[in-house]
Amino acid sequence: MGENHKNNWPVWATEPVEIKSPDPAWLEKGKQEVNNLSEHLSPFGVSEIEHIGSTSIPNLPAKPIIDMMAKIKSYNDLEEIVERLNTDDWNYVPPELDGREWRRFFVKVKHDRRECHLHLMLEDEERWEKQIKFRDKLRQQPNLAKQYTELKRKLVEENKDDREAYTDAKTDFIKNVLESE
Repeated sequence: MGENHKNNWPVWATEPVEIKSPDPAWLEKGKQEVNNLSEHLSPFGVSEIEHIGSTSIPNLPAKPIIDMMAKIKSYNDLEEIVERLNTDDWNYVPPELDGREWRRFFVKVKHDRRECHLHLMLEDEERWEKQIKFRDKLRQQPNLAKQYTELKRKLVEENKDDREAYTDAKTDFIKNVLESE
């Protein structure tokens, strides 16, 4: 994507990566979002919604964005889902912009800033279990959470203005955690 294309993007689409100190309110916000999303998405067959990512792990510094994932049988009702979520400040990012065919991605925006992400995945998507496993391992093993914190702080310095590079640079750590027993 050229720079010219990015000039037309909303402010939140290109905001810099920022890591904040842990905030216990993130867990409560995650519960609220699960409830809100359940209300919006249950008519479409979504039964499982999880708070994932760094904000779901107590005492872990994070981008102050609540990451949610939800399971769905198919994307057949996507247009209606987009309309329904839009009434609650969710913005749909189509796969051609998101670059990840395995999910349908939404960003909840308040005051031109990302507040939440929603990763809508099909029921058989293998990344679902991996996300849960990674979250749970970091919850259970403070030493891993500490290593992840150090890595994230280093990467945010190196990739402050490149959200994709920041995310990609965490891949090896995540893979190692998932492969460890």
